[in-house]
Amino acid sequence: MNFTRKQSIEAELYPKRALIIYGPRRIGKTTLLSTFLQKQPPQTSFFANGDDGRVRDAFSRQYLSDIKDFAQKYTLIAIDEAQQIPHIGIGAKMLVDAFPEKTLILTGSSSLYLASEVGEPLTGRHFTLTLLPLAQSEMQANVFEVRNNLETFLLYGSYPEVLLAPNTSAKEKLLSELASSYLYKDALAIEGIKSPELLRNIAKMIALQIGHDVSLNEISNALNTSVQTVGRYLDLLEKMFVIKRVGGFSRNLRNEITQKARYYFLDNGIRNAVIGQFNPLSSRSDVGALWENFCFMELLKKDNLADINSTFYFWRTHQGQEVDIVREHNGALTGYECKWGTKKIPKAPKLFTTTYPLATYTVMNPDTYLDILLPESSV
Repeated sequence: MNFTRKQSIEAELYPKRALIIYGPRRIGKTTLLSTFLQKQPPQTSFFANGDDGRVRDAFSRQYLSDIKDFAQKYTLIAIDEAQQIPHIGIGAKMLVDAFPEKTLILTGSSSLYLASEVGEPLTGRHFTLTLLPLAQSEMQANVFEVRNNLETFLLYGSYPEVLLAPNTSAKEKLLSELASSYLYKDALAIEGIKSPELLRNIAKMIALQIGHDVSLNEISNALNTSVQTVGRYLDLLEKMFVIKRVGGFSRNLRNEITQKARYYFLDNGIRNAVIGQFNPLSSRSDVGALWENFCFMELLKKDNLADINSTFYFWRTHQGQEVDIVREHNGALTGYECKWGTKKIPKAPKLFTTTYPLATYTVMNPDTYLDILLPESSV
């Protein structure tokens, strides 16, 4: 299926600010940057990869004179794979301070390292653009076609190259290679990761607990490792754009569960590759988990595209009343129930509506989800 990115670099550029592009591996950061650069005057634009010797020399030595000599003739400097340059954050700060009128764009496939390198040095001197797997609203198709491809999205997700793959075998091969890259290649490059196999096993256990509270003690006991190690590896998986942590929501009641956490995968296809299951929905026992993961990520992507700073939670009481997803934005609450079946529409838990009378509540099922996810003009 074809698609069009709604995010653009042009919309994110501001004076005296570098632009840092974050996102998962092979999500389209380089493509977005290349498309933008094609519109710029080549005489005053500089583009290079982080392993380019000229760029590494200019930035890694941290000499202001070197950076000035390198940058003075350009109005735009774009560096892909910027995490490969030692001390890139300090060098970028020097460049922004010395040439506030110039445009600096950094991106990289290892966003974990790029974020740690540029975070503190560029405080107050940069904006970020986060690319996620493609949203339903970015599909070049009408509502009927998008809905008709729902099973494909649930099984194979929405990474750009996976969407463009010619058949299911190619999709599965791409996703398996991507998952291995995340959990082995990237993990081996991370200091403190002694066992990529343990990281993969933790990811598998998380994949099988979508929509459920995750117990770090349970995982540590099952994998014969410490709770601290489990927590550290889960944090790394989130920073690597593999999973997203969601906490419990509470404002009023003692019996609301807040100490637990749930985890969703940023892409259904990666989740299915981790557990090695791409069989059709008709023969699966985890359709509910796939649907909830899909709904959560699509809500997250919708807000990301709109540049809305919202926070997502789950809501559950010790008595078992539950709302799958709670979205908070500017103090307003919306509860979402993710229901794969369409025959019975569940009502909001009574305790939720009485405790939060101003909250809205909606059910996301295969009949209603596009009404929630797509702009009104598209429905």
